[in-house]
Amino acid sequence: MIGMDFHTIEELLQLCQEKEMTIGELMIETEKQKTGKSSDEIFDLMKERLLKMKEAVESGIADPSPAPSGISGGDAYLMQKYKEKGNYMTGSLMVDAMKYAFATSETNARMGVIVATPTAGSAGVLPGCIFALKENTDIPFDRLVMGLFTASAIGYVIANRAFISGAAGGCQAEIGSATAMASAAIVEMRGGTPEQAANAGAMALKSLLGLVCDPVAGLVEVPCIKRNVIGTSIAFASADMALAGVESRIPFDEVIGAMYDIGKSMPRTLKETALGGLAATPTGEEMRKKILGKPCLKRA
Repeated sequence: MIGMDFHTIEELLQLCQEKEMTIGELMIETEKQKTGKSSDEIFDLMKERLLKMKEAVESGIADPSPAPSGISGGDAYLMQKYKEKGNYMTGSLMVDAMKYAFATSETNARMGVIVATPTAGSAGVLPGCIFALKENTDIPFDRLVMGLFTASAIGYVIANRAFISGAAGGCQAEIGSATAMASAAIVEMRGGTPEQAANAGAMALKSLLGLVCDPVAGLVEVPCIKRNVIGTSIAFASADMALAGVESRIPFDEVIGAMYDIGKSMPRTLKETALGGLAATPTGEEMRKKILGKPCLKRA
């Protein structure tokens, strides 16, 4: 049995080159070795995840009601109506990506079922990108599933070499990781090479280094949902650059290392404690009082 274990992006790319596989294909082989399941079983399990993502998207678009907190909800519906008017500026693909990212995140805020990619707070980026591609291109559904395997390989490395939670490393670890995963997936779904996928992931993550985690009232809604939406734009921009042949001057592994160092040096107030950043603004404080009935705790 050929060894498929990898711990860095460099090792991942070396394996892809040696085995003449895409990142997504290599991830399936890795899962086969780890679980003992067949390729078909693994593929079908991932397909189930994609169908769950689709359900979350459809639910979010159809429901314009606010979340229980009252501070989010209805924006996916607004984006749908905006697209129907036909006067959008960023193109059909990007408007759809924003709409689907909103929809997924709003489903999460309403306590609906979502697929954490890599976390619930960043779950809108990947489905936003994937279903925008489905809506605007002739990409086969099975290739969308393969995109999830590509994304999972990138997330696997980031999670093991740094972190993917806002509490550990700030929002760069959540939205940054999700955007890197999505951009790499877009590249492979569009026929790019593993090296181009890695360059896209590096450029995406670089663009979000230092992003703090400052959820108002401690809820994964404000500003989290709109950051998911912005993540789709960065993912597509990074993918387009990589497919054009643009390379990241800093290797992906070093970008991940920089993200880890930045996260470790972030103050506690900016890592999901709701004690700083936007959560500590006057408006953020008012939202907290309204939802929780108590003011923000004093900063440590």
